[in-house]
Amino acid sequence: MNRLLNVRTLLNLLAIAIGALFIAAGFNLFLIPHQLLSGGVSGISMIVGYFANWNIGYLYFLFNLPILIWGWIVVGRRFILYSVFSVVLTTWFMQLLPSDNFNEDPLLGAVFGGVLIGIGSGISLRAGGSSGGFDIVGFILTMNRNFQLGTAIFLLNSSVVFALGYLFNWDLAMRSMLSIFITGKVVDTIHIRQLKITAFIITQFKEQIIERLHRMPRGVTLVKTEGAFTRQPQDMLMTVTTRYELAELRKIVREVDPKAWVNIVETVEVIGEFRRARM
Repeated sequence: MNRLLNVRTLLNLLAIAIGALFIAAGFNLFLIPHQLLSGGVSGISMIVGYFANWNIGYLYFLFNLPILIWGWIVVGRRFILYSVFSVVLTTWFMQLLPSDNFNEDPLLGAVFGGVLIGIGSGISLRAGGSSGGFDIVGFILTMNRNFQLGTAIFLLNSSVVFALGYLFNWDLAMRSMLSIFITGKVVDTIHIRQLKITAFIITQFKEQIIERLHRMPRGVTLVKTEGAFTRQPQDMLMTVTTRYELAELRKIVREVDPKAWVNIVETVEVIGEFRRARM
């Protein structure tokens, strides 16, 4: 078990490193050469860097520190350790990658920069960490609320864009808004933790499956049913979980009762208490 956990941790760290490389490439190759913003903490770092001609990578790390400390207190240790790893690597990659014009069209820079940053952020979130900044703030805001993480990050980042428009010009601000919007959509595509499903499980091994589901941890409702054809009483378990945890639910059912009947449907909304899996 410990060996499997170590392998999983190494794979998560590798994924976060790849995500950090995508984010740094989006910054240095597409946004910074055109003086565009990615929004949030990185956007604040870029505004300061453009004005003062300071190293944006170092500013990115410095401005992330207080948010990382807040996340350590509110979210959880592993999530923040992964996020620190991502922020440090992103800062390092920004020192290695050239900050030159990869393309001449700032609109294309906004689009491709947004895609790369969205891919990097989504990979980091999928691996159990984040790229820091407003990713952490957005995750905290969505822990017990029923809206998408990418949308939350987009709303938080929008405030930074208005500062860019006021200080520089509104063309840059609108291109930056496009980049941030694309980033949010890509994050929502990759990071599916906020998408919920409802599973109906008919099994002869209800106690074993309930015990395993409680470890996830997920609540389970036991429903007494009767087969319409056999007229035999049966037990049906109903549980609401996330798309991210669906693979684990399938694994539990297959290991405990391969003959179980399972119906999985998408859940539009959950009203009431819903425990979000902690990072």
